[in-house]
Amino acid sequence: MPKRVWFLIVGMFFNTVGSSFLWPLNSIYIHNHLGKSLTMAGIVLMLNSLAGVFGNLLGGYLFDRIGGFKTIFFGVTANLTVLGLLTIWHDFTQYVVFLTFLGFTSGIIFPSMYALIGSTWPEGGRRAFNTLFLTNNVGVAIGPALAGIIADMNFEYVFITNLATYSIFFIIVITTYRRFDINGMAPKNIIAEGGGVHAKAPLYAILILSTSLILCWLSYTQWSATISSYTQELGMSLSQYSVLWTINGLLIVAVQPIIRPLVRHWEDKLKNQLIFGLLLMSASFVFVYYAGDFKMFATAMVVLTLGEVFFTPVIPAIANQLAPQGRQGFYQGIVNSATTIGRMIGPLLGGVMVDLYGMQVLAVILTIVLIVAIIPCLLFDRPLKRMKFE
Repeated sequence: MPKRVWFLIVGMFFNTVGSSFLWPLNSIYIHNHLGKSLTMAGIVLMLNSLAGVFGNLLGGYLFDRIGGFKTIFFGVTANLTVLGLLTIWHDFTQYVVFLTFLGFTSGIIFPSMYALIGSTWPEGGRRAFNTLFLTNNVGVAIGPALAGIIADMNFEYVFITNLATYSIFFIIVITTYRRFDINGMAPKNIIAEGGGVHAKAPLYAILILSTSLILCWLSYTQWSATISSYTQELGMSLSQYSVLWTINGLLIVAVQPIIRPLVRHWEDKLKNQLIFGLLLMSASFVFVYYAGDFKMFATAMVVLTLGEVFFTPVIPAIANQLAPQGRQGFYQGIVNSATTIGRMIGPLLGGVMVDLYGMQVLAVILTIVLIVAIIPCLLFDRPLKRMKFE
């Protein structure tokens, strides 16, 4: 890897550790500590994700217009300000307002990080985006584990530690990321040059594929929404629930040498990776249906994680391949927005379904949803084939 990539890796690590302190515990805090229903928790998380959709699109747009450093610096500064306010005030009304703003400010950062690593290490291909994916999940392995321990002591300390961790990311950005723009690492801005996207087929392709991403994250987000509260009802501690995310993060790193031969075999068959990943993720909710203790939830998480390592890194790699020069940020913004839309719909839909019908019914629905998500993966490249034919 180029040395510049390491700065992105370290930054992404602290960004994820900071952000992952709160997101697995949001539903628990709203439901158990603030006394609101799971449906209300779903509405709050929906507002957070809705704001994230606009943040993703703005982040991708700004990346193409002003470059990676300025975009990320803007997002990090805004995020740090909101986190500071949330640390001081986090009753229900303030929590809703600040969590919504956090969705927007955090959303600005992620498409820029992915677009920046794509332009910094273009020859890396899938490996470049898999590197950020791995880094993100190492942060997920550490953040929730620490958060669960800290929350068991005092939930107030979660907000303080979250702010402190994110401050480290801010320092990394202002001391190292400027060199990306100085050395012209951001792609040329074809909008300012009067250019445009000549072929719409790549845009149609990424929009079709994004449908699958929405369905995937609609299901995946249940682990930080309805399933988190469900584990509490079954008598699991916050520490045990946090360990599930530690399993997720560590397993993603540990299985890389094992899956590498299969990934190489499917290097030019990205559809196979997408479909195989979705099938595994669908199977994980069969285990959730029968889960009643920590071991069964851990088994479900293992299966979910194996599906995730095949599915998730492929999407930004495809987006980078499809994006015309100077539009990498915009395409990564679309991908991140699709992820965020899934996160927006998921908690509300899941909360309503659990409140009305219970966790088992939701698990059956999610199993079917992930199988349906395979269809866009099979069809997304048809616009490209039609363009070539014409």
